[in-house]
Amino acid sequence: MDYRANTRKLGLVQRFRRFLNGLGGKHRCCYCGRSFFRFSKFRGGWDSFSRYLRDVKWTGSDFDHFWCPFCKCHDRERHLLLFFDRLDLWKKFEGASVLHVAPEKGLGLRIEKCHPANYVRGDLFPSREGVGKLDVTQIQFPDASFDWVICNHVLEHVPDDRKALSELYRVLKPGGIAILQTPFAAGLSQTRENEPSVDTDAKRIEFYGQEDHVRLYGTDLFDRIRAAGFQLTLQSHAEKLPDHDALRYGVNPDEPLFLCRKLPVGEETV
Repeated sequence: MDYRANTRKLGLVQRFRRFLNGLGGKHRCCYCGRSFFRFSKFRGGWDSFSRYLRDVKWTGSDFDHFWCPFCKCHDRERHLLLFFDRLDLWKKFEGASVLHVAPEKGLGLRIEKCHPANYVRGDLFPSREGVGKLDVTQIQFPDASFDWVICNHVLEHVPDDRKALSELYRVLKPGGIAILQTPFAAGLSQTRENEPSVDTDAKRIEFYGQEDHVRLYGTDLFDRIRAAGFQLTLQSHAEKLPDHDALRYGVNPDEPLFLCRKLPVGEETV
């Protein structure tokens, strides 16, 4: 999904509207610290998306509370920041080797401040300085290269996601952790993919949520992650962030944090 904000220069009317928005206090961005009346919607918000996605309990971005109107961070990025703060993961990045796939700018700056020993940012189509070319199905690094892997809302775009999961597991050090966020439908037991009837942008938006999504994961997503070798732990918003109102911070409370650990040598068969 293309989450990049429109960075064109704001006109006078848009600046005035943003100024008025900034007088409010209903919502707050945990990245820039600004408070305001409302977040910006993604493509018109949920009303512009299909009833089907609601019916199958699509769990991903909150289209009604998506962009911060000031710093342009999006909901999936804010949610990771809140989880990382609560779990005190920033300290764990200090001196560590980190691979960040399709890196979010704001999250990347926070990781850099932790002074990791090695911080690799990669994308299939890099568009920013400091981001190298990386194909998640053919990662160019040796086995056991990274202590941490962050892959946030990427797998739904990858045709061979099993190969991608295998590669992410391979480059992770034993004892390392991958954070593998991806949209899924809690009301589907089986992933929808490779469907001849879903063959247009309109159909992919209707059933998969985005024209460049190649599937809609069901709850069998968890089994796919485990099949790659990971020990999966799901951390829920309600459990870890009960004091953070999801509506105020513009995050989806139904999306858990996917902590995927590569067991140390000797523990794999325990």
